[in-house]
Amino acid sequence: MLNRLRAALRPAEPAPESIGPQAPEGHVLYAVGDVHGELGLLRQLLEAIARDHARMERRHGPLTPVLIMLGDYVDRGPDSHGVIDLLRGGGDATGRTLDDMLPGFSRHCLRGNHEQTMLDFLEDPLAALRWLDFGGPATLRSYGLPVVIEGAPVLQALALSEALAAQLPPSHRVFLEGLEHWVVYGDYAFVHAGIRPGVPLVEQAPEDLLWIRAPFMLAEGPHEKVIVHGHTIVPDVDILPQRIAVDTGAYRSGRLSAVVLHGADVRILDARRPAPL
Repeated sequence: MLNRLRAALRPAEPAPESIGPQAPEGHVLYAVGDVHGELGLLRQLLEAIARDHARMERRHGPLTPVLIMLGDYVDRGPDSHGVIDLLRGGGDATGRTLDDMLPGFSRHCLRGNHEQTMLDFLEDPLAALRWLDFGGPATLRSYGLPVVIEGAPVLQALALSEALAAQLPPSHRVFLEGLEHWVVYGDYAFVHAGIRPGVPLVEQAPEDLLWIRAPFMLAEGPHEKVIVHGHTIVPDVDILPQRIAVDTGAYRSGRLSAVVLHGADVRILDARRPAPL
């Protein structure tokens, strides 16, 4: 009886604090923001990821490394061709492939709205003319094509689409058509633009995964998973309870960013273009 009374009067132990969202045990995840043709920054960031992974294994022992590219590899920057060639498994100017840079990594390349619009332009240029207004010309130049062809706008669009289809290596087309819309690891879901709040992940419309902005960016409540995304440029990687924004505007800021997820830890890696002298 006395023991029961003592137990009843003993102060309650505090509830354990939540450790927050978790990457899968034994994994380290690297999610890279929108590249937009910035091949030099991409190579620099991949080298930083390789060094970071080596340090992680020295500290924690063997880990399963995963690279997740969040989409928008083409347009705006100078070398969409080179970016796609590297990501699809080809070598860079030194002959190194992605497997050489990141041996043992699993890889996921997600589809961005710019890849989707490029594919749309190849299929139906008149329905996807907007591609020529928000970055497409830089991609055309990277494939050795002119940005302007003589003739009426409609005829120009048709001619440019045919020229791009002829110039695009088959392996690049296969890469673009095989891009994933989303992937999940642990408590994190990775998409290009975001999700429609309140809609289960498995029911998300591809249009939202590629294009959504305000309804997702302004949502404050928790989602089914913590959403790691690009698409909307932020001055610094934005780490919030419900989402992590990774697009730091490489083509105009000179900064390409990645978020590193290991257990409950969240870190940032950057590649930066040298400041002009």
